[in-house]
Amino acid sequence: MSEYVIKTNGLTKSYRGRNAVSDLNLEIRKGEIYGFLGPNGAGKTTTIRMLLGLIRPTKGTVEILGKNLKSDKINILRRVGSLVEYPSYYGHLTAVENLEAIRRILDVPKSRIDEVLEIVSLTKESKRAVKGYSLGMKQRLGIASALLGSPELLILDEPTNGLDPSGIHEIRELIKQMPREHGITVLVSSHLLGEVEQMAGTVGIIRDGRMVFQDTIANLRQKAAGGIDIRVSEAESALWLAKDAGITGQAQQNVLHVEGLDDKQVASLVKRLVDNGHLIYRVEEKNKSLEDIFMEVIGEVKSL
Repeated sequence: MSEYVIKTNGLTKSYRGRNAVSDLNLEIRKGEIYGFLGPNGAGKTTTIRMLLGLIRPTKGTVEILGKNLKSDKINILRRVGSLVEYPSYYGHLTAVENLEAIRRILDVPKSRIDEVLEIVSLTKESKRAVKGYSLGMKQRLGIASALLGSPELLILDEPTNGLDPSGIHEIRELIKQMPREHGITVLVSSHLLGEVEQMAGTVGIIRDGRMVFQDTIANLRQKAAGGIDIRVSEAESALWLAKDAGITGQAQQNVLHVEGLDDKQVASLVKRLVDNGHLIYRVEEKNKSLEDIFMEVIGEVKSL
């Protein structure tokens, strides 16, 4: 069996000659939480709709759980749970009654209702009419619906959209337990890097329908690694001493900026400068934030 739960090749969707998604190559491994990031309108929901067979790609292929979606759609989707945009429900019915309607369609054991309500922490509220639920509770009920069929893959489109900080925390913790406690692979889309980095191990960043970054959060953080600013008495002279030691850098006013050094190399450079008569006023690590890297990657200057 393929190591990838989702693998797309050249996935493209065009509307009236304009590509909403272009040559997208998603690679999502079993057991991971994959954060699908991008500004609003970047093509995230269009991609998710293609993955769920709700719209047909203009070209390209989709493999889910090792099978081609085009030729084995029904069998694949039985193993996939999803929540796209806002969950639908009957407001006058209780959580149990809403889930019972879905359970009958899926033809799963009745005991599964109690199981999913326990997973999303709605057991105590299960007999209340859903119209009285908070937005966060409704989102959790939507995830419970997606879990009814015991899926191997869970696809969530902007699950924290519109929630208050408490609701965001609840959904985030719920998503984090999916691979760990239930063996479910999760694809979660968002336009908020800060949310995704707290739960995902891998991210794909999409801009204008194209994938511009796909790697682990750890490697994204590595891209954020900056350098060292050494506030020194004579920056230009210090730069020459650094270059003589094989270290490249920049001098500006009374600051020597160097990159790519580990702690031992920084200590050695500082000692070299002091031994040559320089006064060291401050040594400061300068890192870009992940948000800065995200903005550089997507090429946007406006707020997301």
